[in-house]
Amino acid sequence: MSSLPHNFQTDTLAKIFPVDALTVRLYDRTDELTTDAAKIAQRYLQNLLTQQDTATVILATGNSQIDFLSKLVNLGEIDWSRIVFFHLDEYLGINANHPASFRRYLRERVEQKVNPAAFHYIEGDTVQPLAECDRYTKLLLSQPIDLCCLGLGGNGHLAFNEPSVADFQDPHYIKLVKLELSTRQQQVNQGYFTNIEVVPQYAFTLTIPAICLAQKIFCFAPGKHKAKAVQQMLEKVVSPAIPASVLRDQRETALFLDADSANLLSQSKVKS
Repeated sequence: MSSLPHNFQTDTLAKIFPVDALTVRLYDRTDELTTDAAKIAQRYLQNLLTQQDTATVILATGNSQIDFLSKLVNLGEIDWSRIVFFHLDEYLGINANHPASFRRYLRERVEQKVNPAAFHYIEGDTVQPLAECDRYTKLLLSQPIDLCCLGLGGNGHLAFNEPSVADFQDPHYIKLVKLELSTRQQQVNQGYFTNIEVVPQYAFTLTIPAICLAQKIFCFAPGKHKAKAVQQMLEKVVSPAIPASVLRDQRETALFLDADSANLLSQSKVKS
């Protein structure tokens, strides 16, 4: 086994193995996954704040993040007043109080609980979406990004970088994209919308290069419904056709799996 990035080494019972530059952490149960990920993130942020004034974190939404964010917030021992947050994506045309708004999700689960130094939100209901892209790009580039936490989409997307629009060399850091039908249906399946007709067709997303700006990346992919995407991400060629496969080129990156999401991986891939 190749050596692991320093902050990914723990006393956990996780099975840990590399796929190219990526560190894969495999757990028997999802609760073990989220507990360990929260502890790793806590230690990483604590260590950063002994070396620098602030730390900058990009957060994601979705069901894969709920337990992780709750545990990270409840662990404590992080000076949240020195943490600056961004987020990955937001629907076009949705206001910040809409039940499916990613701003609302993160405001209620994170910002209101920890009172960070700042939480920079993508204004999904702006009347000037291109100007909003410019504004958010300037904010993103105004300081290093220390950590990005995100989930793996069922079709292999990261944020809203769908296979149809993902670009590993994208010249933009945030852009508007049209959502694929499968992604819109996923939002219905997860309970964020009542039916597909009311799911917005367009969204803002941080691009692949923006995600890869982060010094460290955590990607969460628990559950049987992610097994096919995990298999393609780890076993097929690195390509924009499988956007998440780009993480195999990012050394300071961990993919967190449970037994269900790893059940289609070849045994030669899952090393002891």
